[in-house]
Amino acid sequence: MNGDREVSRGGRTTAEGPEDAAGQPAPEESAGGGRMPSVPPNAAAARDVVTRLLESRFCGLGGEVPADVVVADALLVTSELVTNAFRHGGGLTGFSAEITDEGLLLTVADASTRAPVTAERDPASAPVGGYGWLLVRRLTKRVSVTDLPGGKHIVALVALV
Repeated sequence: MNGDREVSRGGRTTAEGPEDAAGQPAPEESAGGGRMPSVPPNAAAARDVVTRLLESRFCGLGGEVPADVVVADALLVTSELVTNAFRHGGGLTGFSAEITDEGLLLTVADASTRAPVTAERDPASAPVGGYGWLLVRRLTKRVSVTDLPGGKHIVALVALV
């Protein structure tokens, strides 16, 4: 990959990152948190879904809970993926969040077949914005983009340790 496009057309291709990600279409039911609600209307609602999922999984367990910075990273990744679906992807068409043995697994689907793009630029001279995909790639353990008929989905794994 040359850094301009993170995925190629015609199937699943992994974005640059520390590991390859395995991604399936957004499930209607998740093993970690039961049936997901309908597609969130905005990023704040998606963050609420993730917050409730994390609280239900970790509150009252008496075991290890994710550090505040880990939760903040999970919510930032959620917000960036959902916001980008609305802003650049023709609208959010699917959303799921589940906790697996590896961490928080987010699946975000949108109506665009256009792949996320990372452009390297100087923050001092560049306009505001354009860093969301870079943040997602930096804060996730794995991320993949899969083309679907009429859109794509992005699967991101956020480690919770």
